[in-house]
Amino acid sequence: MPRPKQRTPALRDRVLAAAVGVLAADGVAGLTARRVAREARTSTPAVYELFGDKGGLVRAIFFEGFAMLGGHLADTVPAGGPEQELRGTVGALRVFISGNPVLAQVMFGRPFAAFDPGNDEAAAGAAVREFVTGRVRRCVDAGVLAGDPADIAHVLLGLVLGLAAQESAGWLGTSAASVDRRWAAGLRALTDGFRPR
Repeated sequence: MPRPKQRTPALRDRVLAAAVGVLAADGVAGLTARRVAREARTSTPAVYELFGDKGGLVRAIFFEGFAMLGGHLADTVPAGGPEQELRGTVGALRVFISGNPVLAQVMFGRPFAAFDPGNDEAAAGAAVREFVTGRVRRCVDAGVLAGDPADIAHVLLGLVLGLAAQESAGWLGTSAASVDRRWAAGLRALTDGFRPR
């Protein structure tokens, strides 16, 4: 009698961790079910049984990315005054996105034709959006910034994603000091632009 297949939550977690690792090491083009299965020490059919198809695997990576980012923000943004917390949020986003550029592509871009985010995926980022918008709202409530908190949060995230992409590609400067200076200039330009008139 054949042994029953064991598609346990532990195996799913191991395959998902392997997929995130393959994505980081080999980029979008290197993410294949065969490569993920090899890294997870399982079979390619097991990957398909767990996630359905490549789109399902990418979807799981998408959710995992937002869970990782939410945990990172909660663990690394220090409590303080509203503007200090906003700067800490930008710093934490920078570290996460610069450290996980391909994962950030999956989370904030559309690099896979097999994966088209819908309503469930939009909800996955809700905790992160609320975290960022909450920090902006505190600044608006304190009179540090003026405007709609959701609008400011969207602009802030766009700035962070752009600068992080530039940094990851090596286009933001040739020294740590020049890169840090340009991050500071971008954040200063954004906050100055939203100061109360």
